[in-house]
Amino acid sequence: MTEATLQALDGMRDFSSIKWYAVTLLLIVMYIYTKEIHQARHTGNWDPVFCALTIFGVDFFNETWNGWVMYLTQYSAFWTVPGDTALRTMVGWNLEIMFMFSLAGFVFYYSLSESGTEKILGIPEKWFHAILLSATAVLVESILNIGGHLVWAYPFWELSFKGIWLIFLIGYFHFFCAAIWVMTRRTMQAKIRILVFIYAVPIVMNVLAFGLWGWNY
Repeated sequence: MTEATLQALDGMRDFSSIKWYAVTLLLIVMYIYTKEIHQARHTGNWDPVFCALTIFGVDFFNETWNGWVMYLTQYSAFWTVPGDTALRTMVGWNLEIMFMFSLAGFVFYYSLSESGTEKILGIPEKWFHAILLSATAVLVESILNIGGHLVWAYPFWELSFKGIWLIFLIGYFHFFCAAIWVMTRRTMQAKIRILVFIYAVPIVMNVLAFGLWGWNY
């Protein structure tokens, strides 16, 4: 295993590492969701909440298969977060990342116009902002990688033209594609079914890995 992998596994899900600022971040997330749900109950528009839950759910899936890669290869995940954190939940996931992605969907939704049908530079706004936010996320991840906070081990997942496109597509862009998929469904039932599926897949994967097979990632 890589040094970064060994560092990430050391102290994994160690609750003695929790920092006090995690409580503040949790309260901020709770406040935003409470306010959004309160607003949705009055307007009947649940798309902001669905959008946020969708992006977090896809990130949950991403982090799960990334952990599977680490365990099955016994070498490294695609990305690893070995540095200081309030709590490392998987080799590539920590509380700070979880809180960030729990709010990313709101940023995406409120980037759109009220109609959601405008175009920017000739591109439908949903796709324009999906591309823009994905590119911004890749830039942030690259900076974190340069700083040693987020480690890449594979030659196809690196700061190169080919690697950046792979990170863009697999690391982030499909998060927003999933959000657009959910938002554009016509019925509440269809949106809920997709959301249930998005969460069911990683939940089953983790139950199998942790509960039945005794994996650790």
